[in-house]
Amino acid sequence: MSQSLSQLRKFVSPEIIFGAGCRHNVGNCAKTFGARKVLVVSDPGVIAAGWVADVEASLQAQGIDYFLYSDVSPNPRVEEVMLGAELYKENHCDVIVAVGGGSPMDCGKGIGIVVAHGRNILEFEGVDTIRVPSPPLILIPTTAGTSADVSQFVIISNQQERMKFSIVSKAVVPDVSLIDPETTLSMDPFLSACTGIDALVHAIEAFVSTGHGPLTDPHALEAMRLINGNLVQMIANPGDIALREKIMLGSMQAGLAFSNAILGAVHAMSHSLGGFLDLPHGLCNAVLVEHVVAFNYSSAPDRFKVIAETLGIDCRGLNHRQISGRLVEHLIALKHAIGFHETLGLHGVSTADIPFLSQHAMHDPCILTNPRESSQRDVEVVYGEAL
Repeated sequence: MSQSLSQLRKFVSPEIIFGAGCRHNVGNCAKTFGARKVLVVSDPGVIAAGWVADVEASLQAQGIDYFLYSDVSPNPRVEEVMLGAELYKENHCDVIVAVGGGSPMDCGKGIGIVVAHGRNILEFEGVDTIRVPSPPLILIPTTAGTSADVSQFVIISNQQERMKFSIVSKAVVPDVSLIDPETTLSMDPFLSACTGIDALVHAIEAFVSTGHGPLTDPHALEAMRLINGNLVQMIANPGDIALREKIMLGSMQAGLAFSNAILGAVHAMSHSLGGFLDLPHGLCNAVLVEHVVAFNYSSAPDRFKVIAETLGIDCRGLNHRQISGRLVEHLIALKHAIGFHETLGLHGVSTADIPFLSQHAMHDPCILTNPRESSQRDVEVVYGEAL
């Protein structure tokens, strides 16, 4: 645990406005950027829930023109980003507002990159590849989990290759994030479970990441406490706005932690899996989490013990092997309590797919900060356990 604090740390986050109803401030925010015409990025589900209408009304109240682009898939695709950038230019937009879950937010971030550089989004895969600042970006998350609204990650799906790729850069941290727990009222129980598990995994992976430090640890631990303590109740009481605020706050803190500490093997493997099968990202995380925790435990036992204690596990008198077992049991029990009984096999993954999945996971930037160094064979074994 002892670690020199003389190492340099940096911590990036957007300007954050948090609280019920804050989505109605989007017009004011756009105005401060001198917006004349806004590209609003969303998807059909978010439009149906009414959140886009609130954004439009707020822009209209400030006399700001806008163009709505809602052609975004649940895992946003290269072609959708490129089309959005075309529409941004055709309509002479100067600010981007994305409303929705991780998909519209990642799509909005991608559009900003393409508009700024005039090149294909595929060219920016990897870490720190962005050279030109994007247009002003305002994000309004409508799920409590992905934290795209506070992170320096963009995840895009390349359908041609059946894989997802990551862009990691502080240039994609939005200018303003309007985090409004009311918008999560339209999440169904499955989406609440997916995004809640995603946020919990963000916090766990950030806490044991090789990039963790004193600026990220408090956020990661508080996120675990909030999500573990409130997720089951929130799904059981979907109208309780106080519970939604706690989960939204936990999600935000998990985002601040992982955006700066980066992640680990759950996410590297999950990105590969999500690209291959086009499955919800949170579902992929849920299938993999306890297998990766068991694999990683011995490489950061003291930190995993802190995680176990934070999740309410009594570790007195237990050795690390026992704590690891209890932690895995707790994660499985939590998954079951919110309705996850998934395996990879249920979603059509076979042993024959594992080498392809593992190869792509090994190229994901998240694998670099995993606490235990992993070979492709290690990753194959963990995928095999999750079948």
